[in-house]
Amino acid sequence: MTPEVAIDLFREALWLTALIVGVLVVPSLLVGLLVAMFQAATQINEQTLSFLPRLLVIMLTLIWAGPWLTRQLIEYTQTLIQNIPQLIG
Repeated sequence: MTPEVAIDLFREALWLTALIVGVLVVPSLLVGLLVAMFQAATQINEQTLSFLPRLLVIMLTLIWAGPWLTRQLIEYTQTLIQNIPQLIG
């Protein structure tokens, strides 16, 4: 395995990781921002008020994007396993 191939594999793994994290974290951040603006406007400083909506949004995002994320992980793993003979030799 050449260094270029190793770097390419590492780049693909990092991209897939960033994609998965982004799909899950961005909606949570947006809901957290909306809740924080609501809390600032109403001066309600309750910690659980921001936790529950973010938890629900992450669960809904997993239900909605979970099959696609799983498919992406399976495709990447299958590609790695199929390329083992080429990487070794």
